[in-house]
Amino acid sequence: MTEKEKLQNEFIMNFGHAYKAFGLSKLMGHVVALLIYSSEPVSLEDIAKLLNRSKGPISQITRRLRDKHLIRRVWHPTSRKDFYEIEPEIFENAFRNNIDLIRNNMKIAKHFQVEIAKRKIEDADLLKSRLVEMEKFYELMDKHYKNFLDEWEIEEKKLK
Repeated sequence: MTEKEKLQNEFIMNFGHAYKAFGLSKLMGHVVALLIYSSEPVSLEDIAKLLNRSKGPISQITRRLRDKHLIRRVWHPTSRKDFYEIEPEIFENAFRNNIDLIRNNMKIAKHFQVEIAKRKIEDADLLKSRLVEMEKFYELMDKHYKNFLDEWEIEEKKLK
């Protein structure tokens, strides 16, 4: 095994552990890392082979990654197979996926504050205070995420 192949394997394994730490599939991290590392689009069959997995789970993972706008299917002129590469804005898209989660958590907090009042739930002071805290926490996160994206837009222009 060459040093480049060793580095690739380390990169893929580390990405898998990082994804698992965020509560995601380790295999999802492996697919993303493989595509980040690859200079050319990779076929579904080759992804499965390189990661020593069957095509079924790889197909499911690629579908989920496409839905999250982290990878994309690309046409290959010499083959009818499905080929994949990372989305050009993969890191920004991953960050935006987190923003969606934050905004959903804000909606949950607001919704259940309304439900407590509407249903006239008694003895819910602790829950109400936690929901208010939850809403404020995620509102502040959302604000800082917006600021981050504004800064990122400036940095991204410098990279291009």
